[in-house]
Amino acid sequence: MIDRPTDRSLVATALRRSRVVALLGPRQSGKTTLAREFVPERSPNYFDLEDPASLARLEQPDTALRPLRGIVVIDEIQRRPELFPLLRVLADRRPLPARFLILGSTGPDLLRQSSESLAGRIETVKLEGLRLRDLGPAHVARHWLRGGFPRAYAARTAAESMSWRREFIQTFLERDIPQFGIRIPALTLRRFWNMIAHLHGQVWNGAELARSMAVAETTVRRYLDLMSDVFMLRQLPPWHENIAKRQVKSPKIYVRDSGLLHALIGTATDRELSMHPKLGASWEGYAVEEVLKAIRPDDAYFWATHQGAELDLLLFVRGRRIGVECKRMDAPTVTHSMRIAMHDLRLDRLIVVHPGDRRYPLGTGIDAVPLSEIALWDGAVRPR
Repeated sequence: MIDRPTDRSLVATALRRSRVVALLGPRQSGKTTLAREFVPERSPNYFDLEDPASLARLEQPDTALRPLRGIVVIDEIQRRPELFPLLRVLADRRPLPARFLILGSTGPDLLRQSSESLAGRIETVKLEGLRLRDLGPAHVARHWLRGGFPRAYAARTAAESMSWRREFIQTFLERDIPQFGIRIPALTLRRFWNMIAHLHGQVWNGAELARSMAVAETTVRRYLDLMSDVFMLRQLPPWHENIAKRQVKSPKIYVRDSGLLHALIGTATDRELSMHPKLGASWEGYAVEEVLKAIRPDDAYFWATHQGAELDLLLFVRGRRIGVECKRMDAPTVTHSMRIAMHDLRLDRLIVVHPGDRRYPLGTGIDAVPLSEIALWDGAVRPR
């Protein structure tokens, strides 16, 4: 088992200050393993809603849950949404005998249910795959190639890792998606996912994708939202404000896990990845995910103008505007686009993330910082 001290600490902190904590993330991302560090699987306080024995224990949910003390885990909570009103009642008891850690594999639907019943009582922690912070800088190449799913990362060989990821994609589309109540053919979603992989890191163009798939633009948009809801894709929203330039107003699209991206585009080894035309976009997406995990901003956007200026990430962190550019080069320099972003967006700081091992200033308010260093930041932007 790969130790995950950062995620464990985030969950523990949330459990200390909130009556209900939702641990959300994709299938096979390690939610169950992490939850069992707080409550053992065989404990009466552990309920797995994919286990018939747990379902039988919850036939009378109030009778099963009310007497419990300490931390109570309910895994795959989206299978029993009718539990949310009861959790609200149990979370309002004084004194509070139990706190609830609920695990889910879907995003907004679960959050809507919980926000309606548990408003002011619930805190959300997202489990977004293994963090470079916990693996260490020496493992960046393996992490980038194989991605953050524990079994894919820990496989004995690159071939075994690729085999696991391909099997995951097939199983996810054929079994997991229908279990979420979604009725879209697996082959259709697979084709859509493959197309998105080859558009990874680009601005969303629904009309072009709809023509390629011979469906309506609203249909491909529905596919995009669905795959974002189940944590497979990231839609990075555009930032636009009233400045004297035409700005891009469509989201930028990424396959969230770099290992799944590489499985979809067919790059199983470092050598194959190094020769693939999506090499630069792959590293950008990987860096974006690790920066967001490390800094945990209040809000995150990308920015681009129709005149060609752009910024990979615009982060709002405790009232500050932080720009992030991801450059796959050991010694990046300041570009004209960076200067425009600094001026037009009134950035407090611009960080140029690169795969090297040296930090150095590039100009006033602009620093080149290795990704391996940023991965060690803990929810804040470190001083220069």
